Amino acid sequence: MNKDIPVISLQRLPVYLNYLKSLPEDKIYVSSGLIAEALGMGEVLVRKDLAYTSAVGRPRVGYDKGELISALEDYLCCNGRRYAVIAGIGALGRAVLGYGGFCNYGIEVAAAFDNDPAKTGVSVAGKPVYDISEAERVVKGLGAELAVLCVPAAYAQSVADLFIGCGIKGILNFAPVLINAPEGVVVRHIDVAANLAILSSML
Repeated sequence: MNKDIPVISLQRLPVYLNYLKSLPEDKIYVSSGLIAEALGMGEVLVRKDLAYTSAVGRPRVGYDKGELISALEDYLCCNGRRYAVIAGIGALGRAVLGYGGFCNYGIEVAAAFDNDPAKTGVSVAGKPVYDISEAERVVKGLGAELAVLCVPAAYAQSVADLFIGCGIKGILNFAPVLINAPEGVVVRHIDVAANLAILSSML
């Protein structure tokens, strides 16, 4: 885990990566100023963020686009392979399970869990759905380190505790509740309603 970079800077790195990949193939060099202008950011901020990677810019030329993409991919561990699992196969869980963009970041969502017998023992988006009671066997068998929680708030902490006991080190939580986790386990909370309310208040 990259601990030396502020979280807010780390959050911007995938934005830079996606922008760079959208540029024409014949665009060989890019400057921090070009990136900043395209993304509505400050040039100094972009340079500081990119300095956390191994990318090196050239005076009056900028960054070699291919080298910068590789540096960002390396920093974000896109070239490795990490397995993730999902808990909760409602509408949100199914949508996350069917999302194809995880592979761009070296992540494979390999399995899902639910406690509803009507939703288990089947495949969703080509991924097997197991009863939550099989979590330890499946998670350890996959060597999964990441989990996505798409469960009701009342179950989020208990499911997180179960996954942590199975060896999960990173949790993306969509339930509208804060999860307590021991040191060494990273939790990201994504409250869609709260974020929409924040956006509404900014209008």
